[in-house]
Amino acid sequence: MRLIKRLFISLLVIVLVLVGVSYLLPGKAEVSRNITIDAPPEVIFPYVNSMQETEKWSPWLTRDPETKLSYSGPETGVGNALSWSSENPQVGTGTQVITESVENQSVKTALDFGPMGTATATFALQPEGDQTQITWGFDSDLGLNPMSRWMGLMMDNWVGGDYERGLTNLKTLVEGQG
Repeated sequence: MRLIKRLFISLLVIVLVLVGVSYLLPGKAEVSRNITIDAPPEVIFPYVNSMQETEKWSPWLTRDPETKLSYSGPETGVGNALSWSSENPQVGTGTQVITESVENQSVKTALDFGPMGTATATFALQPEGDQTQITWGFDSDLGLNPMSRWMGLMMDNWVGGDYERGLTNLKTLVEGQG
């Protein structure tokens, strides 16, 4: 009986330490990747200013070709929205809506992953001579949930590779048109 009591107290102390330490972890998860594309911003912008166009270079849709997609709002710009649903946990279910759009410069979207939380994604286009550096960013407020804060430490590993693949797909798509 004494052994069980010690094990229980030890486990409780470990859990309390992990919860306590979680509040010292960052309250925000941020991921950012960039690539230089051999094209001016006005050629790239349509591919990030429309959820329908992102379908052409998305790094996630190849994971589940059976993903159900639906669009709403205008064809491009603010209000253009995508809802998706997949049985594949790496794709999941959610919505993405363009909330800000500055022609040939930037696009900001609101992401809602349901019970998995919300986030903001951004695309920033910076001309560099005849080329454009595009930066794809992601940030999510992790709140006070201890599990979210621990998971936030892994966000760059989980999302970064997908962002790199997506940007490479976008580069191939845009440069292949020329």
